[in-house]
Amino acid sequence: MKQIPGILLSAPKSGSGKTMVTCGILKALQSMGFSVAAFKCGPDYIDPMFHAQVLGKNSYNLDSFLCGEEKMSACYIKHAAGADFAVVEGVMGFYDGVGGTTLKASSYETAMLLGLPVVLVVDAREDRTPVEEIRSVLKAQEKKCVSGVILNRVGADGYVKLRQSIKSEFSIPVFGYVPEQEIPMPESRYLGLKIPSENGDFSAWADQMGAQIEDTVDLNGLVALGESRALPVKNVKEDEASMAAGGAGLRIALARDEAFCFFYEDNLRLLREMGAEIVPFSPLADPYLPEDIDGLLLYGGYPELHAQTLSENKSMRREIREALKGGLPCMAECGGFMYLQEEIKTREGKNFVLCGAMPGVSADAGHLTRFGYLTLRGGSVFSQSVGEIRAHEYHYWDSSVCGEDFLAVKPVSGKRWRCMISTPSIFAGYPHINYIGNEGVAEAYLTACRRRKERHGAG
Repeated sequence: MKQIPGILLSAPKSGSGKTMVTCGILKALQSMGFSVAAFKCGPDYIDPMFHAQVLGKNSYNLDSFLCGEEKMSACYIKHAAGADFAVVEGVMGFYDGVGGTTLKASSYETAMLLGLPVVLVVDAREDRTPVEEIRSVLKAQEKKCVSGVILNRVGADGYVKLRQSIKSEFSIPVFGYVPEQEIPMPESRYLGLKIPSENGDFSAWADQMGAQIEDTVDLNGLVALGESRALPVKNVKEDEASMAAGGAGLRIALARDEAFCFFYEDNLRLLREMGAEIVPFSPLADPYLPEDIDGLLLYGGYPELHAQTLSENKSMRREIREALKGGLPCMAECGGFMYLQEEIKTREGKNFVLCGAMPGVSADAGHLTRFGYLTLRGGSVFSQSVGEIRAHEYHYWDSSVCGEDFLAVKPVSGKRWRCMISTPSIFAGYPHINYIGNEGVAEAYLTACRRRKERHGAG
C-alpha cells in the first residue's frame, strides 16, 4: 500500500491568489522531479485548466456536494494513487460552503474528509490584515488542520516583518512568501480567470512563478508537511469490467474548443470506462460533425464570446440541427444549451443565429442569474428515472426558454424554479452535472445512444 503525501492550499477569503500560488507550487514540485497530482475543490472549471497547463495532465474536481463524500474521496484516491505528491487547491475562502452559510463542500470540509494538512495563502499587501485573517481562521476551526502559511504579494522586507508577527502570535510555520511578479498575472473576466490560451504566454509566466516559488518558499518543508499525514492508498487500476458496459462500441462527439471548454474530467473518464469512445470536434473550426457518431455532448464555455464565428459556421449548425431532429441523443449544459437554441444576443446588442435545434434566445442578464448548488427533482433523463440529480449553475446569460421538465431546488434556502428540456433524445439546460454523483445520468445517456445506434443500423 502506497503513501500519498499531499497538502491543501486554501485562503481566508477569495482573491488571495490561491490559483497563481498553486500553479507556482505545481511547477516547482514538477521541476524537482515529483510526479504531482492536482485537484480543485468545488465545481470550478477554469482553475483546473491552469493546473493542467502547468503539469501537462488533467486536474480533477473534488466536490462533496455534487459527488457525495465517499465518491469524492474515492476520486481523490484514484487520481492520486500514481503520483508522488498531491496538491489540492481550495475553493473561495476556507470556510465557504454550500449556500455561503454551511461548511458543506468547503475547503475545510474537504481537508477534514481527506486528512490533508492545510496551508493558507494569505494576501499580505496590508501590514496588519494578514495577522487578523490568520487569527480569524485559526479561531474558527473546530478541528486543527491549518498547518502553515504562505504570504502572497509581499516583498522580502515586508515578509520578514510579518513573519515575526505571525511567529510571535501563532504556533504555525510560515513557509515563505511570493512577491508581485514582473510578468503580468493572468487576467480575469466575469466567470473568473480567462482560460490559459487567452492569457498570452502562460507557459513563461508559469516558469517564472515556479522559479520564484523555488527561491522564496520552503518546498522541502511543504513536502515534509504532506508526508507527515500521508494518506495510505492502494494502487488503483482501471477496471472497465466493474463498470456498466453500456457504452461499448459507441462513438460520442464532444464539442471541445475555446467556445466549449468547461469539463469535469471525471465525466469523460466515466463515459470511457463504460466503453464509449470520445471523439472531440470544434463547432468553431470544423465544418461538419465527426462521422459515424452515436451521441453528442455540448458542455459549457463561452459561446457568447464566439457568437459570430459560431453563427458563420452554417454547415455545422445545420448538421447539428438535422442530427438532433433525426434523434441523435444529446446532452447540453449552459453554453452548449445556448448554442442549440435559436439566437444569442451579445453584450454589444448584436443578434447571431445559432443552431435552432430548440426554441429560445439567450441574452446577457447583466448580473449572475443563477449561482451555486441545486438539486434537480422530478423529470426523466432520456425517458429514464434516475432519481435526484445534484448540479451547479454559474452564468450571466439567460434564455427566454429555460425548460420546464425538472424542478430545481436550492439546498439551503429551498428556493425553487422549473428548468431543463428533457425528451427521449435531449437532456439540456443551464445546470452543470458531475456524473460521479449520479451515474444513472451517464447510463441513461449511453442507453439512448445504444438504442439510436441499433435503430440506425437496422435502417
